[in-house]
Formats: sequence, C-alpha cells, structure tokens
Amino acid sequence: MSAKNISLEYANSIMYDLQKAFWDERGKGARFRVTTVGREYFRDKGLAQLKADSVAEIVDGIGNILKDEGIVADVVHEQDDRLLRLTVHGCLHRDIERRFVAKGVEPFTCVPANLVVMALEEALEHPVELAEIKVENGSCELLLVLFDTRQTP
Repeated sequence: MSAKNISLEYANSIMYDLQKAFWDERGKGARFRVTTVGREYFRDKGLAQLKADSVAEIVDGIGNILKDEGIVADVVHEQDDRLLRLTVHGCLHRDIERRFVAKGVEPFTCVPANLVVMALEEALEHPVELAEIKVENGSCELLLVLFDTRQTP
C-alpha cells in the first residue's frame, strides 16, 4: 500500500456517492440509518476521556476534538430549553452537503452532529434527535432536539 495520502476531494466524492446511493434507495428514511456515521472512529480519539456534566461542556468538548482533528474550524452552540442549535464552521465535509443542496436534496447526515448526539446520549442519558441540517453562509446550521432524560429501572 502506498504511503501517499488521499485527497480530501476524493474522500468527499466517495462519501457523497455512497450517501447519494443510499438516498436514492431509501429517500428520507436514509436519515435514520446514518446517525452513527463517524462514531467508531471518534471513540478512539478522545470521546472516552470527555468528562462533562452539561450540554454546553459536552458540545465544547466535541468541538475541541473536531478542531484538534482538523475536521472543523469551530462549533458554536446555543440552547433554548429542548432545542440545541449548532453552527459548524469550516467543516471538511461541507462540500458533500453543498452537492446535495445543488441537486435539491436536503442534507441528511452530519458527522459533528452525530458525535454531539452520541456524547449527550451517553453522558447525560438524554435521547437526542438531529431534526434539521441547513447549509447557510458557508456553514452548517444544525437543530437538535433533546428529550427528557431516560429513567432507569
């Protein structure tokens, strides 16, 4: 195997093609099948060491991991009760969403959102759903819905 790194353009093109094929097969139902994309890789990159007791601490921690990995430039968040709004600046995968929007398809998966959801669900036992992804002004605007904490028997 070659020691040469692959280009981001190539990796995003392959990811787009895979997501597009899945969308063509499942339509809007594809959104509910891709919620774990990215999680396995990032479990080994520091998620286990992320100790946080609040939504803000978790989002900041995930944002720092993503910045350290060079995936995003920044993650900004705002919470209003059960609604968590994330703005992801400078994501390496934004071109994939841009291509979907150009084809008239609403973006349906987001690795940074998947990681925030995973961390919130595991650390705070909050079920969380990614409700919306919008590509605006060169950033991704994400809306997550936090549900009541799970009751343990």
